[in-house]
Amino acid sequence: MEMHQLRYFAAVVDEGSFTAAAARLHVSQSGVSTQVAKLEKELGQNLLDRTGRRVHLTPVGEAILPLAKNALATLDAIQHTAAEFADAVRGRVRLGMIMGCSIPPFLDTVADLGRTHPGIELSLHEGHSDLLQSRVLAGALDLALIGYAGEVAPGLEVGVVVDDPIAAVVPVGHPLDRPGLTLADLCGEKILCLSPGTGLRAAYDRSCAQLGLDPRVDIEASSPAAVLRLAERGAGVAVLSASAVEGVGLRAVPLTDAATNARLGLVARRDQHSPAVRLLHDKLTAAMRTD
Repeated sequence: MEMHQLRYFAAVVDEGSFTAAAARLHVSQSGVSTQVAKLEKELGQNLLDRTGRRVHLTPVGEAILPLAKNALATLDAIQHTAAEFADAVRGRVRLGMIMGCSIPPFLDTVADLGRTHPGIELSLHEGHSDLLQSRVLAGALDLALIGYAGEVAPGLEVGVVVDDPIAAVVPVGHPLDRPGLTLADLCGEKILCLSPGTGLRAAYDRSCAQLGLDPRVDIEASSPAAVLRLAERGAGVAVLSASAVEGVGLRAVPLTDAATNARLGLVARRDQHSPAVRLLHDKLTAAMRTD
């Protein structure tokens, strides 16, 4: 018994005739008839009643048809899965990213995916880290780049791509431009930071709480770039991850008593491991990991 014989048999049943089945399969009518006859001979049973204008199933054929279709579906699934693990990966990936994300390796990888793997349908959704975790847990997203401190939500697995200490960012020559600072040194200063729901803000809040300090933030922004531009203009002392600092005239001063680093990680549900999701996860991890 060969799989194409089962496929021809199912096509004849679906189309109601050998002629229509042959047209659908793009083979000759005699080829379809011969292969179905070989299948019947091997099984020792007539599967089709050919006496009418339309072909009908015999009782044996009725019993065998669902088994044949299940076998064909299994074969298709095997072939599809094998193709996904080859260069022709196909599938849908709903990717989340933190608000204001401007990380070149992340954006470059996302932009390149459509060119290198056209079989993957990618959608991108922006949000705060807490919301992104909830959406991944709910199945609305497959994978998300989040910022976090401590542990991620139960039910998620995380691959850390950045694990950075938090720092005070000040203009060069500022009174707090020193080799190191404590969080208490920031008391009395206007604090610039990211919005709640981001990993950086969680790291700052948690570190202050462990020291009994008020994690006051005077100006919030959704992106590190906005916080940096405000710090450049003297709006206050920015609290950001050390690696986020860019721009002439700014200095990242380590906060030596911060209890928690700001982390970036890729989160997915523990039961979510489609080939397309794994592929993008691995590409993003390789592009972004700094260790």
